[in-house]
Parts: sequence; C-alpha cells; structure tokens
Amino acid sequence: MSQTDSYDDTYTESQVIMTTVKIIAPFTLTYGMFMSLHGADTPGGSFQGGAIIGVTVLMLAFAFGIEPTRQWLKNSFVVGLVTGGVTIFIATGLATMALGGSFLEYDAFSETFGIAHYWGMEAIEVGGVALIVAGVVITLFFATAAGFTPERNRREDEPLEGVSDDD
Repeated sequence: MSQTDSYDDTYTESQVIMTTVKIIAPFTLTYGMFMSLHGADTPGGSFQGGAIIGVTVLMLAFAFGIEPTRQWLKNSFVVGLVTGGVTIFIATGLATMALGGSFLEYDAFSETFGIAHYWGMEAIEVGGVALIVAGVVITLFFATAAGFTPERNRREDEPLEGVSDDD
C-alpha cells in the first residue's frame, strides 16, 4: 500500500444502532454494577462487573463515535478510575497493617472495629477490582482505536522512512 492510499474511516451514524444502544446501555450498566456489588457473595463478581461496565462505554463509542465518546469521557476520569481502584486496594491493605495484621488480613477489622472481615474483602472487590478493570478496558479500547502509525512513534528529529532530502 502506498502513502497515497488510505482507508475511509469516516464515521456513519445508524439510527437503529444509536436507538438500540440508548435502550440497552442503562441495563448493561446496571447489570455491571449489580455484578460488582455482589463481588464476593455470588458467582461472577467485581472483575466481570468491571468488564461489563467498561464494555458499556465501548458500546456507546461504537454507536456514537469514538472521538465524541473520548471527549465526553475525559482522560482524567478514566485515569481516576484506575488510580482510585489501586488507592482503595493499597489503603485497605495498609489499614489492616496499621491495625496489627498482615497486608490484607481482614480479621484485623473484626478484632478492632467488631465488623465482619467481609467488609474488607468487599472494599477490595467493589472499590478496587471493579474500578481498575473498567478503567483498563476503556483505556485499552481508546489506545487501540487511536491505532499505531510510524509518525506517532517517531522522534521529531528522525526523517520519515523512504523520504530523502532530495525529494
């Protein structure tokens, strides 16, 4: 393929797809949150729930366009999802250490506060894993959608391949 050839990647709206996504997206988002909130209790859990939440954003991007979705869902929000999940995970582990237990030893919560160790696990499952998975799914999709071009990976002082100063 020569440099003059290009793909037509113009976005075309489909009223059927847009209407279907408008109807289905609230249900998939609700189901993803349901799965996340039942992280340690039922089959499924926060990993699957986070994946469903992330895929709901992908569905919106396919229906309404990748760039409009990327502009609507700010990069700082997606980074905040992953960072918040990691922060909750680490904070829960450090809290158990501060209470005299090992890292993520949930029994320290029940000994100190009189609450079941279940709540420490829920903090990790819902607050940590679901946020991280949803953020990573969205990030990988936007990174893949941006594509890879040699120009994007090239330093500014490097010439393009196949292009000489004589041209």
